[in-house]
Amino acid sequence: MKKKQTLKYILCDILAAILSWTALFLFRKLVLDPVEAFHETSLHLSPFTSHLSPLADPNFYFGLIVIPLGWLALYTILGTYRDVLRKARLNELLDTFLATLIGSVVIFFLILIDDYVPTYRYHYLAFLFLFFVHFILTYFPRLIITSQTVRRVHTRQIGFPTLLIGSGNKALRTYLDIENQETYSGNLFVGYIEINSESQIPNSELDKIMPRLGNLDDIRLLIDKHQIQEVIIALEDSQRNLVTDILRTLNAAADLIIKITPDARDIIVGSVKQESIFHSPFIVINNRLMSEWQYSIKRIGDILFSLVAMIILSPVYLITAIIVKCTSPGPVFYAQERIGLHGKPFRMHKFRSMYVDAEAQGPALSTDDDPRITPFGRFMRKVRLDEIPQFYNVLRGTMSIVGPRPERQFYIDQIVKRAPEYILLQRIKPGITSWGQVKYGYASSVDEMVERLRYDLLYLDNMSITTDLKIIVYTGKIILQGRGK
Repeated sequence: MKKKQTLKYILCDILAAILSWTALFLFRKLVLDPVEAFHETSLHLSPFTSHLSPLADPNFYFGLIVIPLGWLALYTILGTYRDVLRKARLNELLDTFLATLIGSVVIFFLILIDDYVPTYRYHYLAFLFLFFVHFILTYFPRLIITSQTVRRVHTRQIGFPTLLIGSGNKALRTYLDIENQETYSGNLFVGYIEINSESQIPNSELDKIMPRLGNLDDIRLLIDKHQIQEVIIALEDSQRNLVTDILRTLNAAADLIIKITPDARDIIVGSVKQESIFHSPFIVINNRLMSEWQYSIKRIGDILFSLVAMIILSPVYLITAIIVKCTSPGPVFYAQERIGLHGKPFRMHKFRSMYVDAEAQGPALSTDDDPRITPFGRFMRKVRLDEIPQFYNVLRGTMSIVGPRPERQFYIDQIVKRAPEYILLQRIKPGITSWGQVKYGYASSVDEMVERLRYDLLYLDNMSITTDLKIIVYTGKIILQGRGK
């Protein structure tokens, strides 16, 4: 359903871009150019002011291909196609206006600004024409699609798999409030998770309404099994101390919408977010650490940075591989399973810096004077040379340039026992370098992993493109100084 809906938006946006480009081209050719022709000089000829028929001009067909692709790229960066089934009509208006303004400014400075015109009035006319035509052609098809989707949600034709956490009276009231509200919010309850409590409903009234799926230990498994999109936490007052632990698990499990039933104090301090005047009030937990455009820029930056790095460092890859092969027997590369985004395992690749069978006795962290490290491996670790094969992981999308270091499940289990908040790092992709790596370096014990954790948690709270750039710069500084630990 989501893919079909996304395709509708994309096709309408492509058609709008084609029509607006055609309208702009004809407007300039048939309206503005006849006036400009009186002022043309042989030294100032615009690509739009040739005397070809508009439909015979190669510039028209070039723009017919490039311009729609540019608009689609902009919409993707801004997150237009991320959550197409939950769009609101007012937000659609504002988002389309902003995207049209940005795109029109880019087209103006890339194409229109070079045109020769007798006065700037013609530039203004061309820009305003492009902006309004493109906005109208883009927004109204989107409005129709969004309105149809909203209607289908309100009439229960579309629902979002929802998990209810709670088994007391408040959980029952929350369910009934949602089901009986004037406009249906789209919550399709697949079941509830039991919270053991003295206030549990006698004879379990919830069991008559929806299936009991398990307890708190089963949350992550249930989310994957039932493809849960939204979780509603409705705990009794005596259970409020469990909210932090539940959120810690949910934030790492998946990209969920998390809502908590508020009490009087939450309403007083302004924690409650009201999505609609007809819907029940909730505290909504934002599971997105950055805006959509920053996530897009981060991924684009990861790809470009990795491609450039792999091309520039290709001689380094070759020389390093030869030295690794010649200085110790065994393979050049070392692949190991690590835990990534949302707790999913992946294979991380590095240049081998230890002797073969270094962990024959079981998992063991390296130390400064670790005899398992080869002489050249010790050098590679100081200048982070062993890490450069991970650019391949970044291209695959299992890692990012900047993010908390990925660990093995063996050590994660130990860390979580001492610092349960470690699980929050699974909200984002692991990285080649991180705030913790810059401030602390490699960890040689679980104690040091826990110590480094606080810096990675700080990164979660301050995650942005600017922060990433700072970490990359400081990582480069450490590499040049050979201060890697």
